[in-house]
Amino acid sequence: MICNAMAVFCGSRPGANEMYVQHAKELGALMAANKVALVYGGGSKGLMGAVADAVMDSGGKVIGVIPEVLVQWEAQHHGLTQLHVVPDMHARKKMMYELCDAAIILPGGYGTLDELFELLTWNTLQIHSKKIILLNTAGFYEHLFNHIRRMTTEEFLYEDWQERIIVVDEPAAIFSFQDKIPHRS
Repeated sequence: MICNAMAVFCGSRPGANEMYVQHAKELGALMAANKVALVYGGGSKGLMGAVADAVMDSGGKVIGVIPEVLVQWEAQHHGLTQLHVVPDMHARKKMMYELCDAAIILPGGYGTLDELFELLTWNTLQIHSKKIILLNTAGFYEHLFNHIRRMTTEEFLYEDWQERIIVVDEPAAIFSFQDKIPHRS
């Protein structure tokens, strides 16, 4: 197995399109089937809860990392393989990055975009070289891609954004890239 653990960043709400939850569940089942541990935000709601439940229901390993302030807000998930309660959001992201070999971005809100852009920034600055895989369920991220293309056209980016982000439309496609994801030693 090349990839031991993948961080999944996604919404703590389910979103308006049923396909978001469907893809989160499919991803969780695929992670368990491929013996890839889930590292995620530790919540029980929305897409976060759906992916964690699917991994656990399929016999997989789930590692949650949740900041103290969100323990009550996100209704921390009980029954995880491991749950780390950390002081704040910065500590959460840092620990999640340290525990994973790659990151998968599903639909979500401000927090998901924050996590995506921090990963991209750290990757560009060579703070880490973890692969970033974006699951573009139902075209959710098309407007963002247009904006990133604009940042490229306006010469604000140092390189082609597609060198940093692998975009897929279906959960199963994520595992076709697994041989390109180095695992932590």
